[in-house]
Amino acid sequence: MRIAVVADIHGNVLALEAVLDDLNQRGGADIIVNLGDCVSGPLWPRETMERLQALNLPTVRGNHDRRVAQDVADKAMWPSDRYAQERLTAPQREALLALPLTLEIVPGVVAFHARPDHDEKYLADAIVDGQLLRAPLAAIRRRLKSLDPACRLVLCGHSHRNELIRIPDGPVIFNPGSVGCPAYEDDTAPAHVSEQGSPHARYGIVELNVPGRADRFEAVAVDYDHEAAAKQAEQAGRPEWANALRTGFMRIERSSYPDRAEPMHEAQG
Repeated sequence: MRIAVVADIHGNVLALEAVLDDLNQRGGADIIVNLGDCVSGPLWPRETMERLQALNLPTVRGNHDRRVAQDVADKAMWPSDRYAQERLTAPQREALLALPLTLEIVPGVVAFHARPDHDEKYLADAIVDGQLLRAPLAAIRRRLKSLDPACRLVLCGHSHRNELIRIPDGPVIFNPGSVGCPAYEDDTAPAHVSEQGSPHARYGIVELNVPGRADRFEAVAVDYDHEAAAKQAEQAGRPEWANALRTGFMRIERSSYPDRAEPMHEAQG
């Protein structure tokens, strides 16, 4: 079986189309799995939602999908979520909220956005000196404890960072990176950034049960018209998004972070 994995599209329909085109050029896939955070961002939320609904992919709910669908539009609402919420129809918002937290794609292969029991806490990451880094193995194991022991492969997103981790006597974790948002800043304490380091649209391909060899994992980075996406973000009044889309980095003052390593935030478990 050949599984294509997309995550964290964030309303970037241009990046999504580039990924789909690239996948077709590579021979397609038996199934395309969407790991959530579909539309939140100052780009093309309604167009992205319409494209995804037409594709009808197996999809899990991301934290921003929940927030776009459920949060009250006020000053406390995150701007990217409010932008998307204002542009979606009521049925589209209801469809986002109805997405499941987890999906078993095939026996032993489980998909979720962040963790199997939570859509907003990091699975394989720790916050260290204002950056996302790989978490200790013991912490990752603990965060997976609700999974069925028969699970052999975990597909997850949320951090926007490509990861491939084999847990000893446990599952393989595969995060394809973000299709449409190559960098972000989260000012929730402890404040941190995630940076893919380039503007490419990211996705993954997994080949299972390959005759004569082990499962195969491929992380793919696709060029697309990121300048058009950046200009769209600028028109929406989000220059920091525009910079992230152009560069894959956040403009942020590193000296604002502590010199010492920041311990894992308690909320991250």
